[in-house]
Amino acid sequence: MNVFILNSGRCGSTTFIRACSHITNYSAGHESRAGIVGPDRLRYPANHIEADNRLSWYLGRLDRHYGDGARYVHLLRDRETTAASFARRHEFGIMQAYREGIVLEMEGEPDAMAIARDYLDTVTANIEHFMQNKSHTMTIQLERAEEGFVTFWEWIGAEGDLSAALAEWQVRHNASVE
Repeated sequence: MNVFILNSGRCGSTTFIRACSHITNYSAGHESRAGIVGPDRLRYPANHIEADNRLSWYLGRLDRHYGDGARYVHLLRDRETTAASFARRHEFGIMQAYREGIVLEMEGEPDAMAIARDYLDTVTANIEHFMQNKSHTMTIQLERAEEGFVTFWEWIGAEGDLSAALAEWQVRHNASVE
């Protein structure tokens, strides 16, 4: 069984996968196939947990390939905190791509927080729409990640070192410079 951690980015997905690295009956990766195009982009190994914020743009293909046969987790973080993290990164990465390639021409001076909120609202709506007809879904809020991770562990039948996995939530992985 495959498990996909659908997310916007800037919400704890790196930490989530670090925690999953303590699971022995699944492999786990963070953006492990991000540089691949074509049919191989979504060919994850069996019994694999993947977190990649880019999957929010591949949901149609993800549905075609895995459909209702996978498990899907929507990983969320407080909207304003996430937007602020993205706004600090507005000159590169997904924020630059969204501003220049999706939004294109904005009236007036671009407001980094407004663009980040719009991006988050779009990605969240895409993920929620995708998950509405799936049988195996759950949502985990970063602010309650340890509690949610224990439920996740049981939900996928994980084996391994749960204590070590929970300890990962005490470390800030891939944190933005404040």
